[in-house]
Parts: sequence; C-alpha cells; structure tokens
Amino acid sequence: MDYSGKLLLELFLMFAGGKVLAEIFERFRQPGVVGELLAGVMLGPSLLALVHPSELTQGLAEIGAIFLLFTVGLETRPRDLLQVGWIAALVASVGVVVPFVLGFLYMRVIERSTVESVFVGAALVATSVGITARVLADAGVLSTRVARVILGAAVLDDILGMIVLAVVSSLSEGQVNYISLAIVTVEAVGFSLLIIFFGSHVVGRFRPAVAKLQARNSAFILSVVLCLGLSLASIYIGMAAIIGAFLAGLALADYAGQYRLQENAHPIMEFLAPFFFVLLGAQVNLRTIYQPGILLMVGIVCLLAIVGKLVGCGLGALSLGFKNALCIGVGMVPRGEVGLIVAGVGLKLHTISPEVYTVVVMMSIVTTLFAPPVLRALLPRSQEAAT
Repeated sequence: MDYSGKLLLELFLMFAGGKVLAEIFERFRQPGVVGELLAGVMLGPSLLALVHPSELTQGLAEIGAIFLLFTVGLETRPRDLLQVGWIAALVASVGVVVPFVLGFLYMRVIERSTVESVFVGAALVATSVGITARVLADAGVLSTRVARVILGAAVLDDILGMIVLAVVSSLSEGQVNYISLAIVTVEAVGFSLLIIFFGSHVVGRFRPAVAKLQARNSAFILSVVLCLGLSLASIYIGMAAIIGAFLAGLALADYAGQYRLQENAHPIMEFLAPFFFVLLGAQVNLRTIYQPGILLMVGIVCLLAIVGKLVGCGLGALSLGFKNALCIGVGMVPRGEVGLIVAGVGLKLHTISPEVYTVVVMMSIVTTLFAPPVLRALLPRSQEAAT
C-alpha cells in the first residue's frame, strides 16, 4: 500500500474508531471524548499499532483543536466573560501557584535536581481547555457562569503557564533573560485583553463591507480567516494556537447568530476534533510505566496534579459556592497537550530524564481522562446554581 493509502487508512481508523467508542460511552451517559481518547490508546503504538502519530496527523489534530475552541468562542460573548473576570483571574492565579509548589516539592523530596523539579512543577501548571470545552459544549452548559469562569481562567492560565515555561527554559540554559520575559508577558496579556475588549467592536465595523461581498458564505469564510490568523498570532506571541482560536470566536460571538457562523462551523468541528483527541491517546506508551519506580511516581504526580487544581482553583472560586467551586476545580484539571508540550521542551533541552518525561506524559493523559466523567457527573447538580 502506498503512502496515500496508509494515510487514508489511519484517518479512517482514527475517525471511525473514535466515533464508535464515543457512541458507546455516550450510551452509558459518559462523555464521548473519553471514548475518543481510549480509541487512540487502543489504536496507537502501545497496543494495536495501527495508528502512528506523524507530522501530518499531528497537524490535522491541531486544526481540530483550533476549530473546537473556535466554536466554543462563538458561544461565549465577551461581556459574559468580563462579568466573571475577577473570579477567573483569582482561579487562574491560585490554580497555578498550588500545583507548581506541590510538583516542585515532591521532586525535591525524592532528590531530583532543581531544574528537573521546576520543569515538573511547570508541567502541572497549565490547563488544556480543549477537553473541558468539549464536555461543557456536549452538556449544553456553555452559557452558565461556571463555564464562563472556566474558559476565562483557562485563557489566563495559558498566559501564566507560558510565563512559567519561559522562566524554567531560561533556568535550564543557566540564566533568565528578564527583558525578553517581560516583553513576551506584555505581548500575551495585551493581545488577549485587546481581543476581549475591542474585538467585537472591530468586527462590527466591517459588517457593511461583508454585506457587499458576492462569495457564498462570505461571512463564514472571513471568520475562518480571522480564526487561523489569531491562532497564528498566538503562536508568534508564545501562547497556544487554541487560545487565539477561542479569542477569534469570542470576537465574533455577538454576530454568530446573524451570520449562522455556528451552523457552518459545527460540521467542520465534528469532523476534525476527533483526530485531536484520538491522537492525544495514541501518544501514550504503556510499556514505559513498567520501569522500576515509575508507576509509583506516576501515581503520586497524578494525585498532586489533580489535588493541586481542585484545591487551587476551587479556593479561587469559593465565592460561587462549594459545588460550583468543585466543578470549576475539576474543569481545570486536564493538562492534555499542554503538559505534553512542557515535557517535550524539557526533553529537548536535556533537563529532564526520559523517565520523568514518561511520568509527565502519563500525568497529562490521566488528568485528561479523569476530568470528563467527573465533570459530567457534577454539571447537572451545579448547572442550576451557575446560571
């Protein structure tokens, strides 16, 4: 079979396998995203070895994540996000400090190097909003206050996580470039606030011009251009591309209904998003956990990762009530691809060992699998209070 045939086979297995397991999980009233993740584990190199992550499939998966967050942004109005701004900021801030301290102290207790300990702490910091956003969207609760706090905190969380990663990367090279760090921080914060405060107004000024275009679905075409453009801008600034996609959707949210943007974006998202979740599962190497001492380290780091977000983010959201605070804490637990990115940077810089890399990767997967069913169980009880 030639390359094209092998690629099509892998795409077929990823999409069909992910959707079949998602359907099974949904029949048992569990989030379909868990089925897609497990489909990746089964199809990946660890078990059946039918799917092998490649540059092309990883690119497709990244686009899937971009469109997922874009559709989530279309359902989130800027003014709704600003209403929970101070709570989201508190959730993000405390939710960064607590996990970092727990991860750092544990690695120092087991006598790992300072730089390696800092990298593990950094891996516990940032939240992968893609998983939580999918669960919130599937449950139909994106308009609730809890969902808005989670999404707002996730944007801030990514900015803070990016700053922490920049610091630990500099430490691994022997020194911290404070000027470069300050520039990146200002760019990230300024970019996000600019879109949140003024994005909708700027889009509104172009509405007369859009009405004169002759192309079919011209408004949707321009929305995709904005989505990809802001995603690219996010990467240049140092943030994840999915944050730019979310901000693009946020800027267009006030006009999404008028131009049927959600109606056009959903089919694309439904096609592409499964590749993101299946490939995330396919990157799990189950064989590495059988190395001596690794399984215990994985268990402890996973526990600290979960407890750190539950306590940190939960404390930041206590003003919304215990149930809602618990829901927000669980929603901020998944590390997903963000944890994998941190682990990859550490391995590339030769500041963490292959064993610690395995631990961080497993932590990312476990926290990603943990959050969806627990969040889904909590949502019905907290939804009424959150609205």
